[in-house]
Amino acid sequence: MSFLGLQVGWLRAGCLALALSLIAPGTSAAARDITKEFPFDQGLLLDTPPMRGSKRVPMLEIAKDGAVLIDLWCNSVQGQIVVVEDTITILAGPKTNRSCPPERARGDEEVLSSLMQVTNWRREGDVVVLVGPQTLRFRKATN
Repeated sequence: MSFLGLQVGWLRAGCLALALSLIAPGTSAAARDITKEFPFDQGLLLDTPPMRGSKRVPMLEIAKDGAVLIDLWCNSVQGQIVVVEDTITILAGPKTNRSCPPERARGDEEVLSSLMQVTNWRREGDVVVLVGPQTLRFRKATN
């Protein structure tokens, strides 16, 4: 295993342990409100039109364990999402190194930077709103 992979593995384990320690004991599954549950095991599309000359829109593919594949305008990043109630932390590894037009490369940096600064989330119907210095709205992928 590479040094970076080892670091990400330890960081992921630490974040998950922290998240589990903060969950209130005794909360039953029946008492949960579905609108307050984070949509794990789903794909979410950024609520924005594609850039000129492309059909691609940034997407989060979120696994049940919080592992996330972040597809940006051009590149992709693997990471981890940690959710405790309405608080969220997104950790990202290195980006792929695809050749991108400057506009898409800038878009990748902007979206990734915004995701890394997200602190809270909420659901508004089928929309997941990620809140930080910039608010990002994601819709459930339908394909």
